[in-house]
Amino acid sequence: MQDLGIRVLFMGNNFTRLLQGLWVAMRISLISVGLSMIFGIILGVIMTSRNRIIKAITRVYLEFVRIMPQLVLLFLVYFGLTKAFGINLSGEVSSVIVFTVWGTAEMGDLVRGALQSIPKHQYESGEALGLSKLQVYWYIILPQTLRRLIPLAINLTTRMIKTTSLIVMIGVVEVLKVAQQIIEANRYTVPDSALWIYGTIFFLYFIVCWPISLVAKALEQHWKEQ
Repeated sequence: MQDLGIRVLFMGNNFTRLLQGLWVAMRISLISVGLSMIFGIILGVIMTSRNRIIKAITRVYLEFVRIMPQLVLLFLVYFGLTKAFGINLSGEVSSVIVFTVWGTAEMGDLVRGALQSIPKHQYESGEALGLSKLQVYWYIILPQTLRRLIPLAINLTTRMIKTTSLIVMIGVVEVLKVAQQIIEANRYTVPDSALWIYGTIFFLYFIVCWPISLVAKALEQHWKEQ
């Protein structure tokens, strides 16, 4: 009877359902990180502007996203936005919007810091070669910035994958929701199934996030040595 808990993982297609739920979380994370990289670079460049109004707007946006919990943002988008504007957004789309807004703020601040850390003489050298300001950014500044950002973006990916556990609150069927369904379905026949189900989820997250963290550390170390 001691192994009944682990048997629930292999009843029917329970384990496959857990993997499918994990893929939902990863898909939302990867899409959000990709969009955050694009918008974050644009925001980071804008944040280096000397215009006081632009700096104030970007600062308010950054602080708002940092202060507001992701769960509250999910509720605001999924329930508030749909009701206010009469639009129909699925849980997955709402999640992508929220994580992109969050990721863009985080990435934008990282880009701003990376841009401001590049020595001023590199800007001046590009201009001395006859490059326009846009060309200086495109050919000299952004390549260096991206090299510094890739490890940070990878770390942001792991954070997003773990934070996607919140999307169960707006009805998205990801790995935790599937786990709840399996546990509820076997509550009386296998009362100790929760330990094995959540233990499996822990290892699934670990298997996904640990290699990503190793890649980020390896890239960071590689570029430090160059």
